[in-house]
Amino acid sequence: MTRTALVIGCGVGGAAAAMALQRAGLTPTIYEAYPGPADHAGVFLNLASNGLDALRVLGVDAPVYRAGFPTPQMVMWSGSGKRLGDVANGLTLPDGTVSITITRGELHRVLRQEAEARQIPIVFGKRLVRIDHAGGRVVARFLDGTEASGDLVIGADGLHSLTRSYVAPEAPGPRYTGLLSLGGVARGLSLTATPGVFHMIFGRRAFFGYSVRPSGEAYWFANVSRRQEPSRAELAMVTAAHWRAELLQLCAGDAGPMAEIIGAAQDGFGAYPIHDMPTVAAWHRGPVAIIGDAAHATSPSAGQGASLAIEDAVTLGRCLRDLPVAGQAFEAFTALRRQRVERIVAYAARIGQTKIPGPIGRRIRDFMMPFVLKHFAQPSSHPWVFDYHIDWETKVGMPEEASGFGRWAVGGIGGRQLDHE
Repeated sequence: MTRTALVIGCGVGGAAAAMALQRAGLTPTIYEAYPGPADHAGVFLNLASNGLDALRVLGVDAPVYRAGFPTPQMVMWSGSGKRLGDVANGLTLPDGTVSITITRGELHRVLRQEAEARQIPIVFGKRLVRIDHAGGRVVARFLDGTEASGDLVIGADGLHSLTRSYVAPEAPGPRYTGLLSLGGVARGLSLTATPGVFHMIFGRRAFFGYSVRPSGEAYWFANVSRRQEPSRAELAMVTAAHWRAELLQLCAGDAGPMAEIIGAAQDGFGAYPIHDMPTVAAWHRGPVAIIGDAAHATSPSAGQGASLAIEDAVTLGRCLRDLPVAGQAFEAFTALRRQRVERIVAYAARIGQTKIPGPIGRRIRDFMMPFVLKHFAQPSSHPWVFDYHIDWETKVGMPEEASGFGRWAVGGIGGRQLDHE
């Protein structure tokens, strides 16, 4: 009998998970808290080549790639205008595919439309409030008083996941990193296009990144230090004019086009605190599991958040395809994914700590950065991040057959990192 799965959340991980579960033979339905499609949510993100490789398993890499623009290179600059070095933004796949920059809303739109094209139901306006499990069925109860039941619940409900509170009620909440991120798209600039390149500026008081498309639009972001985390309500009260004035002040004296870009940013600033997630001891409980940011949020410093959620989705589909007992499938999923994602969370945290150091730390960083970029920051120095391929055709074995964690970990086969047993 076909198993039914309730997927909580229609973001990147939720839409990808629904498609992976359908391919694995399950019948998924997506329940989204927002009243309608979030095609304009967020600012933009990096979708690394490993994330695109995982989307290829689902057959949706091509439309996603078309919706973004290639950014295979990053150039690092000091606030004084010194070019610190270049680093590849991920690895190039065998067919030439490289990492892209894409607005979060466009990524949501493409994945949602692909799910709809596959006849996967998406129900909007369903904010989860409780999960119950009895009689072999799991029930999701929503704020509007309705409920849905199924064989499984997959929580892809993000950083502030309610599903996580059911799976791991003792888990710590998201961890504030001490940084705010602001960003948007600026138009009407006089800047020369820098196709394929994202420029990263280590300023004295802010970290700033931008890329200028051939159309003249600049995709930009800034990270600024805030010791105390502001609430959503506090951020909502800050006007665009205030952010513009503050960013201009923080970037004053630094070399680069920040003033022109900030001055031309008329569409809002999309400010939000940057979080990551301390280790969540359990990723599943009974017939309920969590994936993506709900299980292992990483700061955007490594550009891997969306890619990890997509990898999770595809791996979970494989496990549920091959292991009919939910507990066994979720154990296999956890064993295959935990070491990798927690390593990337730690990696991203280390990168974030270099963005806005004090005066002494800044001098040390700028002195050491060229050497570090050349010898340690290239993708070839840590291929485990990007050279990661999920082989959909390889069968997942029973968890009790694994002789230790290493059997489930990522291993190299044929020059690619493979998610294998």
